[in-house]
Amino acid sequence: MKAIVLAAGKGERLKPLTNHVPKVMLLIANKPILQYHIEQLKKAGITDIAINLHHMPEKIKEYFGDGTRFGVNINYSYEENLLGTAGAVKKLKGFFDKTFVVVYGDIFSELNLKKLIDFHKQKKGKVTITVHESDHPWDSACVALNENNEVIKFVEKPGKENVFSNLTSTSLYVLEPEVIDFIPEGYSDFAKDIFPKLLGKGIKIYAYITREYRKDIGTLERYGEVKGHFEK
Repeated sequence: MKAIVLAAGKGERLKPLTNHVPKVMLLIANKPILQYHIEQLKKAGITDIAINLHHMPEKIKEYFGDGTRFGVNINYSYEENLLGTAGAVKKLKGFFDKTFVVVYGDIFSELNLKKLIDFHKQKKGKVTITVHESDHPWDSACVALNENNEVIKFVEKPGKENVFSNLTSTSLYVLEPEVIDFIPEGYSDFAKDIFPKLLGKGIKIYAYITREYRKDIGTLERYGEVKGHFEK
């Protein structure tokens, strides 16, 4: 199995911290957040890892190199123009020849990847997303499920007046390579573009419900919360 860690974002909401370092290189308990992702993947037996780059790519490459120091193999994919979460995967379509995991680099998670992957294999679907209960589902990808954990509705940031569920995506996916055929060239986003398209074509998306800790570090406040969680 392979994986991609999405690490190309500029981290505009994390300025001034990201003026001189990519957001995935911000420290939590003296380690870059990206290192936690790589260690999490390795623990699940995933050692072939792609990382997409854009903002200050040299900072990431200098620290991680080819991955040998961390017991993994790292392939870098530089994006001159940001391609979005799905576009980044499309650019690497030749790399993903088997089931793979998509990790958002700015979301810290303690999820057990082995359990997620086992769930994906059991369901035998093309896509498994992770979801959790949220007390603010209007500002994330809101998800409704049936009794078989199939996604029946998926809306990115529906707004308070349109909320239909308290389940939201945690932005961690397991995908089969056939999904890449539905991703256009250029910029596209899984939540906004690809998952609604798949559902519209009758392709089943399953949801793995988790209660394990996860937090988006995309703002200064949330980054501080994650640091507090791990450094207390």
